[in-house]
Amino acid sequence: MKPVRRSFVPRRIAAMLAACFCFPALASPPLATLVFRDGGRPVLTITDPHGLALVDETLGLRTTEADLTHDLRLVGTTQRQLTERYRMTVGKRLERNANLSETRYALQNDKGQKLDIVVRVANDGVAFRYEIPGTTRATVTGEATAFAVPPTAKAWLLPYNPQYEKERIETTAGSAAPGDYGYPSLFQVGDNYVLVTEANADGRYDGSRLTHAANSGTYALTLADARVESTGVTPWRTVIAGDLATVTESTLVDDLADPARFADTSWIRPGKVAWSWLSGHDSPSNAERQKAYVDFATRNRIPYVLVDEGWSESWVPALVRYANAKHVDILLWFHWSKLDTPAKRMAELTRVKGWGVKGVKVDFMESDSQARYRWYDDTLADTAKLHLMVNFHGATIPHGLARTWPHLMTMEGVRGAENDPPAAGNTIQPYTRNVVGSMDYTPVAFDAGRKEASIAHEVALPIVFESGWTHLADMPEAYQRRPQALAFLDQVPTVWDETKLLGGTPGQDAIFARRSGDRWFIGAISAGPARRLSVPLASLGVGPWHADIVRDGIGRGDVARTAENVTADGTLSFEVSANGGFAAILCPLAKGQFANGCYR
Repeated sequence: MKPVRRSFVPRRIAAMLAACFCFPALASPPLATLVFRDGGRPVLTITDPHGLALVDETLGLRTTEADLTHDLRLVGTTQRQLTERYRMTVGKRLERNANLSETRYALQNDKGQKLDIVVRVANDGVAFRYEIPGTTRATVTGEATAFAVPPTAKAWLLPYNPQYEKERIETTAGSAAPGDYGYPSLFQVGDNYVLVTEANADGRYDGSRLTHAANSGTYALTLADARVESTGVTPWRTVIAGDLATVTESTLVDDLADPARFADTSWIRPGKVAWSWLSGHDSPSNAERQKAYVDFATRNRIPYVLVDEGWSESWVPALVRYANAKHVDILLWFHWSKLDTPAKRMAELTRVKGWGVKGVKVDFMESDSQARYRWYDDTLADTAKLHLMVNFHGATIPHGLARTWPHLMTMEGVRGAENDPPAAGNTIQPYTRNVVGSMDYTPVAFDAGRKEASIAHEVALPIVFESGWTHLADMPEAYQRRPQALAFLDQVPTVWDETKLLGGTPGQDAIFARRSGDRWFIGAISAGPARRLSVPLASLGVGPWHADIVRDGIGRGDVARTAENVTADGTLSFEVSANGGFAAILCPLAKGQFANGCYR
């Protein structure tokens, strides 16, 4: 398997409508060209630096007042450079630098009706949105937006449902079955990858999905609602493009989101969570069993226990006191209908806040409608006032909300462990769903669930998958039977200073390195037959490194721990079992030996 390499070929912005609207210099941005076809229909073409067309985007908006999809002409352009630095509480890296060039295209039809198309170009992609100038209220009835890629392009697609929990399929853009597909959708065009999604979607609009016609490479955008009461501004229609590392490491969705609504994040604390529901569906109704999870969390420095569906107000306050005495905090599950009005929401949340609960998991929203997105907005605002952290389960996918609301720790929107997904799915999610934000997959199921992946594969998942709250899916006994695996898991954080994709292919394997302080955590997983996985270390820094490694032991027993010293340009390479993997911690090699390697 070859390591992923990023190209740094200099790029320029292509001519727009035969005139060059040159952006300020960016390091390797894509090229975006706006043209008009078929009677004044705007089309945005995105190409790679060598001129290879990646996506053709048909543009246009329909409202109750105007059809702004055809007979349009350009009447003016303006450009500006946007540079933002911001800090996240969760994500693939905490410190962010956004550098985007923006061009606003002012369009008008023969009736004098106006539409602005705002295009932003970043190093890792292109996004656009519609704005209706001179209005703050418009009823949108549809968009002409469509994304066209070569029909032969490989595609990794998610058949749509509003829970985003179906199995992703590998196909081609043209041969995919007709129907609706959810974001993010990944295509391979030549040596490039293209990820289509949306950003900054909230209650000011609604969500959307892609609708595919048979035998075509075109995917048309379909809104969740027949009518959207908008502010005259749409979400960002977003294309992340480049090699696989560029796509996977992208923060473009967050870069396009609104800035944080509040500055004090001192009360927000990501971390691992001990969680009982998957391994015992009745366990959340058993106070004594929840105490056992608190005891397990205490022994293993896990900051949270989530009490899922079935908890009772008769014993949760006492459980909170029991947990707090052991330096563990309690999170509580809610069905969203318990919080579906402002009065109900504040009453319920104020009550549990009074018990000392630190956060909530809210479940079963299952809608991309504007009404549900407005509920998300209100719920995030109310939980922020109460200093309650949030996990949205049974939810849509991230659109940048974790930047706008820093107490949003994770979202589901994935076929996670509770659905017994195959191991192959684990090697697709890092390149698709997890690109756009924290993913509540609930990993590390040893004895629960499908048991298709090896133990080392499961141990690597909290590194391969990013989630501000990482809910460990199995019971304490399953981890305690595997002390080497548990000792490694105890080291793994849930927030990262830096993330790198070191190698992999969707559906086959994935190798990630994530840095926390001076330690690199490496997760390597595969799907299918036994093979050799190799991890090049040259991109991680000066080294040399001490490496603590966990690999598969015998059967479904514990992992085996080994250690070695490696040079900065060295490689970790191991034979792995079917659906296997390995995980490692790298720390700077000091003079002499560490007392316990890289473990702390």
